[in-house]
Amino acid sequence: MRKGAIISQVKNYIQVLKPLPSVLLTFIGVCAAIIAGEGQLSPKLFLVLITILLTTAGANGLTNYLDRNVDARMQRTKNRALPSKRIYPPQKVLPLTAGLIIIGLVLAWQLHPFAFLAGLGGTLAAATWRKKVTCVYPQGVLASCAPILMGWFAIKPVLSWEILLLCILLAFWLPLHVWSLILTNRDDYLQAGLSYFPISCEVKNAVKVLLVFSVMLYVASIALYFVGSFAWLYLVVANLLGMMMVYAGFRLVISGATKDAWRLYKLSAFPYLGLIFLIMCLDIWLLG
Repeated sequence: MRKGAIISQVKNYIQVLKPLPSVLLTFIGVCAAIIAGEGQLSPKLFLVLITILLTTAGANGLTNYLDRNVDARMQRTKNRALPSKRIYPPQKVLPLTAGLIIIGLVLAWQLHPFAFLAGLGGTLAAATWRKKVTCVYPQGVLASCAPILMGWFAIKPVLSWEILLLCILLAFWLPLHVWSLILTNRDDYLQAGLSYFPISCEVKNAVKVLLVFSVMLYVASIALYFVGSFAWLYLVVANLLGMMMVYAGFRLVISGATKDAWRLYKLSAFPYLGLIFLIMCLDIWLLG
C-alpha cells in the first residue's frame, strides 16, 4: 500500500473516533479534575487526560459503528468513513474502538474505582443511547457526564453539590447542543425514517423547549458560583455566556429559522461549554 493510501486510511480511522467531540469532552473532564483539586495541578492530570481521551474516543467510535446504517441514509453523514465504505467491512474498526475502551477503563481503575465505574457507565450509555437512533435523555446525560465524573473522582472520590451541579450543567447543555443540530437537519432526519423528539414535534414547539433549557442552563451556571470555590471572574463570564445562550434560544423561538438553530448548535460547543469550563479552571487557579 502506498504511503498516501496509508495516510488516507489512518485519517478515516481517526474520523470514526469523532476527534473534535472527543477532545472537547476530554477537555472538560480534565477541567473537572482541576476543579476537584481546587486549582492544584496534580501529577495525575496527564494520566487523567489520557484515560478520558482513550475511553471517550473509543465510545464515540463504537457509536459511529452502531449508527453506520442510519448515517448511510442521511445526506449530512453518508460520506463518513463507515457509511461510504472507505472502511470495509465496518467490523474492521471494532478492534480499535474496543481496544481504546479497554485501555481507558484499565487506566480509570488505576485512577480510582469510582472513575472506572463512571467510564464504564458512560460507555454503556453511549452505546445504547445512539442519538441518531434513539433519544433517551437520561442515557445521553450519563454518557456526556462520564468524562466529568472520571476527572472529578480521579482527584476527589467524593460526591458534593459542586460535582452534582457540574453534571446538571451538562444535562441542560446536552439538548441545546444535540436538538439544535437535529432541527437544523430536520428534513434529513425525517427522510432517514427517524421520528423521535424533536423531529416528531412541530418546530415552533420544539424551539420553545430549547429556550427553556437555555434558561435552566443559565441558572445552573450561576448556582455553581454559590456552591463552588469560584470568584468574580467566573461569575462575570458565566453571566455573559448564559445571556448569549438565552438570547440565541430566544432568537430561535422568534424566527424558527434553520440558520438560527445552526447558530445555537455552534455556540453551544466550544464557545459555551469549552469557555465556561476553561474559566472555571482559570478562576479557581488564579483567584481561588
